[in-house]
Amino acid sequence: MPKTLRLILGDQLNSNHSWFKDKNDDTLYLMMEIRQETDYVRHHIQKIVAFFLAMRNFADFLKQEGHKVLYITLDDLANQQDLVKNLKRIIIEENIELFEYQFPDEYRLDKQLSDFCIESGIQSWAYDTEHFLTKREYLANFFNGKKSYLMESFYREMRKKFNILMDGEAPLTGRWNYDQENRNKLKDPLLLLPAPTYAKDVSQLIHMIQSEGIKTIGKIEPTHFEWPVSREESLKLLEHFCQYLLPHFGKYQDAMYTGDPFLFHSRMSFSLNTKMISPLEIVQKVEKYWLEHQDRINIAQVEGFIRQVIGWREYMRGIYWAKMPEYAQLNYLTHKRKLPDFFWTGRTKMNCMKHAIGQSLEKAYAHHIQRLMVTGNFALLAGIDPDQVDQWYLGVYIDAIEWVEITNTRGMSQFADGGIVGTKPYVCSANYIDKMSDYCSSCQYDKQKKVGDNACPFNTLYWHFYHRNQDKLAKNPRIGMMYRTWEKMNGRKEILDQAEVYLANLEDL
Repeated sequence: MPKTLRLILGDQLNSNHSWFKDKNDDTLYLMMEIRQETDYVRHHIQKIVAFFLAMRNFADFLKQEGHKVLYITLDDLANQQDLVKNLKRIIIEENIELFEYQFPDEYRLDKQLSDFCIESGIQSWAYDTEHFLTKREYLANFFNGKKSYLMESFYREMRKKFNILMDGEAPLTGRWNYDQENRNKLKDPLLLLPAPTYAKDVSQLIHMIQSEGIKTIGKIEPTHFEWPVSREESLKLLEHFCQYLLPHFGKYQDAMYTGDPFLFHSRMSFSLNTKMISPLEIVQKVEKYWLEHQDRINIAQVEGFIRQVIGWREYMRGIYWAKMPEYAQLNYLTHKRKLPDFFWTGRTKMNCMKHAIGQSLEKAYAHHIQRLMVTGNFALLAGIDPDQVDQWYLGVYIDAIEWVEITNTRGMSQFADGGIVGTKPYVCSANYIDKMSDYCSSCQYDKQKKVGDNACPFNTLYWHFYHRNQDKLAKNPRIGMMYRTWEKMNGRKEILDQAEVYLANLEDL
């Protein structure tokens, strides 16, 4: 065999990949910590620490399995801090004849590696990551000729294809979707259970990151780092989810509560997105656990979780590869306002925003409704530039990799794609936030007021959003009722005037 270099990126930690079935002294696996990846946006400190720890654990695993591994740390004096520059150096130093890599999940890295292979002239091969349920082009082909990409159709196809919650060709119980049962406010905090921790001392790693001058956001406990950073820890987290959290997940998956940042969510997203664990094994484990415990877990809890994993997650990846790179430039509503500074500090009088942002900065995590209907909702109502929204979401969350972040942010959250992902803008006033959380009860702003002192900004910005975008949204059949309501509403000028004051003083909210 020719002497081969195999590149493993930081989100390709799949120990079950077919690459690792055979050992060969002429095959060298390369992993690297580089400024190219730490600096393209300003990341949360926990995100960088988690990636580096997971990568180092994976490198150790490969070595223990008998594979040859070259791991370049961030502070290695020979590290040129660039993917291509390091590749060129290693290829020369190790007399490499064949270069192999797994398809990256981000467009920029995919292009960088394909360009490198062409320009370098080295013999090269690219392989599937063997992680997702579908190939990159599957969703585009599935919806070929259709006017819209309806997620529910795709989700049902995944259920049938992989025989998940199925009875032959029909869904178990005769229903595909239990979304209506997934919208309950948490009223009994006694239901909550402590999440498992994997407390680790990461002081030395933090010191290295800071010594190298990497600029980060957010907080970290140096002696008590809690995220799973190995396959073994990820499997333990999955077991904990099934045993303790799954019985209530579906019912409360949209709930927000100041007393607990995680509620009944699995916290599996980082493990999934780094490929330490696969989507199919997760849903099969969850389904099996439910079948064995139907006396205390109903199907609505299970279906809601499985829909997120094999529905939304795979769907968003398909959208990404069907629409990139143009997708990253979409700004359908032409929003251009600056992201307020309180997104980076959490210092705001809006209680819902203070908690969602504060939690994000402290934990590098917020669940999907906090991201969509609190921080994302505010950014959309305020007309924030989607480029700046993208950068914040991509940097602040531990599970944020562009393929999943940008489709959820620029698409689902900001409607910047004009309706490719979501058929309507996801906006709400204080009423929805109050319905799904305990945020409003202790807020300085009055959830019931549209105008006047301490009127909730969400209430006036909500109607201002619809008013200023009437030319683009009024004909949307899913929101026509909102325009009919607006036309009949008294005090429209006062509402718009109040919103204009808030928009002119976003930093003071």
